[in-house]
Amino acid sequence: MGERQLSSVVAAQEADQRELGQVLEFMQALWAVDHELQSSSKRQEATTGVTGPQRLVIRMVGRFPGITAGQVSQILHLHPSTLTGVLKRLEAHGLLERRADPADARRARLALTSQGRNTDAVRGGTVEAGVRRALAKLSPRSVAVAREVLERLAAELSRTK
Repeated sequence: MGERQLSSVVAAQEADQRELGQVLEFMQALWAVDHELQSSSKRQEATTGVTGPQRLVIRMVGRFPGITAGQVSQILHLHPSTLTGVLKRLEAHGLLERRADPADARRARLALTSQGRNTDAVRGGTVEAGVRRALAKLSPRSVAVAREVLERLAAELSRTK
């Protein structure tokens, strides 16, 4: 493609962006992030044996040993039925175990196995590492603003159920 053609393509893309408007441009960026999260999660599973959501659960249980499934569900904003499937897969892979709560045998407390503790270590090749690299390029203020936007968006979207 010649330089003149390339500049025409770039100009057309910029014009399209202006025509989308703020809401659609933002949604376009969100979908790009969602797509990359899904793709990164699949690559992570191929290299580490766990998906992005599974690793996030492992990281939470590693930070809060003895946490309940309900507490993990609340922290990660996951529906309990979604979390149940993740927990079953982690148990089946020998990364996580459920232990009866000494105060209430009906409730299970979650703990990492030794293999789970190895998976919990900070490492490259994970979705988390990609997020860490991106956030390191931003000021703390920018990260705080981005988080606020995402939290408000999540709250607003949950109201439309």
